[in-house]
Amino acid sequence: MSHPLVNDRYIKATLQQDTDRTPIWMMRQAGRYLPEYRQLRAEAGSFMDLCTNPELACEVTLQPLRRFPLDAAILFSDILTIPDAMGLGLYFTPGEGPAFKKAVRDEKTVKELPIPDPNQELKYVTDAVSTIRRELKGSVPLIGFSGSPWTLATYMVEGGPTKNFSEVKGMMYGNPKAMHLLLDKLADSIIVYLNAQVEAGAQALMIFDTWGGVLSPQAYQEFSLRYMSKIVDGLNREKDGQRIPVTLFTKGGGKWLDIMAESGCDCLGVDWTTDLSEARQRVAGKTALQGNMDPSLLYASDERIREEVETILASYGHGNGHVFNLGHGIHQFVKPEKAGVFIEAVHELSKKYHQ
Repeated sequence: MSHPLVNDRYIKATLQQDTDRTPIWMMRQAGRYLPEYRQLRAEAGSFMDLCTNPELACEVTLQPLRRFPLDAAILFSDILTIPDAMGLGLYFTPGEGPAFKKAVRDEKTVKELPIPDPNQELKYVTDAVSTIRRELKGSVPLIGFSGSPWTLATYMVEGGPTKNFSEVKGMMYGNPKAMHLLLDKLADSIIVYLNAQVEAGAQALMIFDTWGGVLSPQAYQEFSLRYMSKIVDGLNREKDGQRIPVTLFTKGGGKWLDIMAESGCDCLGVDWTTDLSEARQRVAGKTALQGNMDPSLLYASDERIREEVETILASYGHGNGHVFNLGHGIHQFVKPEKAGVFIEAVHELSKKYHQ
């Protein structure tokens, strides 16, 4: 039995409907800045042990909601679940980040990659979604997510973290046929994966294009946005009579918001390098906007945090269609109390923009 949503501000804002105040959630809100998360992770053994255990993934997802009056929950998982399920052997090195035992650098390897079955190789994700949805009891909506094809391809081709993107850009420019084949296969995998999350209970979806901003404008359209648009076209946008909003977020993509708004998504994430007033002009009412405080502001004084919240609210201006968030994930060294100040400030200061 699915519970009716008690707090639907986030859903309404992404669909540009009226709300009494601006909803807020934080990218990476379930994670390393919370002492209770660090304790659970130590007990679990590793990051992937947390991700692949639906009960533990549920517990991590709920932790920030017990502390803060957030307007949405986001599935605790990793963007690299799909490449891992394709058999590339994901592992994490402390201080280094994610890496794969096998890199994808030629057409033959791309052709051999399977499209993972979300009810088999990725069942731990759909099980986590249904567990979280049940435990939320309709208190707030649950956001499901995936990495974008370009972002997943970056990790798969590089084989791990990179500063200059030489392997992935080398393949993109040197063997575009293989790159398009890979991106197409990833887009197909993501469509199936996200639709399975909706089937399991996700009430909204988000696509994280972490590395889209490293591309030239032309390459961004050809190798990133094109495939995110394909995904948006392939998603189930309604379940049980409820619209499933879709948000696209390209870090460093503020200059392309107008063309991103043509993708058919409901909402666009904006990082802190773009003013929301400018972003609002560029999307011209086609989509809602999410963002966009610099996460580093959470190291500042309470007064400075409140001041920045007011500045961002004023920048977006009056009316609906704004989901408050950080411009990227919350840092692991931020004190949880500062996140509390931030969330409270948004709830309190945003009311006047919705009268």
